[in-house]
Amino acid sequence: MDGSTKKPNRPLGGINVSKYILQRIGAMLLTLFIIVTIGFMAIRLMPGGMFDNDADMTTEQKAAIEAKYNLDKSLPEQYWLFLKGLVTKGDWGISLSLYPNTPVWDVIRNKIPLTMYINFLSLFISLPLGMLFGIIAAVRKNTIADHSINFFVVLMISIPSFVFATLLQYLISYKIGILPIIFDGAAVGWQRFKGLILPIIALALSPIARVTRYLRAELAETINSDFMLLARTKGLTERQATVRHGIRNSMLPLINILVHMLTGIMGGSMVIEDIFGIPGIGGIMIQSINAHDYPVTLAALIFYSIISLTANLAVDLLYGVVDPRIRMGGKT
Repeated sequence: MDGSTKKPNRPLGGINVSKYILQRIGAMLLTLFIIVTIGFMAIRLMPGGMFDNDADMTTEQKAAIEAKYNLDKSLPEQYWLFLKGLVTKGDWGISLSLYPNTPVWDVIRNKIPLTMYINFLSLFISLPLGMLFGIIAAVRKNTIADHSINFFVVLMISIPSFVFATLLQYLISYKIGILPIIFDGAAVGWQRFKGLILPIIALALSPIARVTRYLRAELAETINSDFMLLARTKGLTERQATVRHGIRNSMLPLINILVHMLTGIMGGSMVIEDIFGIPGIGGIMIQSINAHDYPVTLAALIFYSIISLTANLAVDLLYGVVDPRIRMGGKT
């Protein structure tokens, strides 16, 4: 056979990479479709209506608005019209109560960067700190340091982030007064960032604890494994074996919890943004639910779903690349 003949692009003995990626994207789009469908139906069937706070509006005015935005049609027909407009025209609908007659995309597009900044900065802070505490707890197992870290982990995981947010507001902002209690959207530079410090800390505490707990368990098990014993018999000190082999092999499984961490942070940010008055997607979603602004609520739901599903896809592909024991779409 001619040595120049190229072999198919196959990942680690698995199926073709392109085929695998397309399958995963297809599964992601199907999942998104299901989420949007269920979300649309659930939001429209929620108790209350968008005219509940408009006591002065006449029946004729309400009917005219409902007809204008297709709210007088059946639920399946409303859904079809929404889906058709979104797919063919990129039409997310019109805000009905929060920002009357304003396109939903204009409402949310300027809020996306701030939400992404808060969420991903919380994630990037939680990873190194969680790793540091996890390593300390594992290598100093059953010591005061280990017990102290475990107490911190249990506390951070057990208490919701919005409780920490309230405590931080009271202690740091109200009592000490070194950081603003509410985010100032008009501030710039350092003053603007100061308003984000407490929300970021509140969002990062639980992920730090989760990474710490996960890495401690993995590293403690790895330290006592056969290959670590083999490394020490080859002349490496316990510290050298831990740094060169133990920590590296324990880091890889952290990829598994990245998606759960991100979704947890983003879920918490919906309440955190509302508590600190941050004009992000989370805050606008809470406001839209309270105001029965269905299009805005659905748009926020779609945004969070896309971020979560994309992160899940990225982690899935990354794990298949960095871990030679994993074969995409095949057997290990």
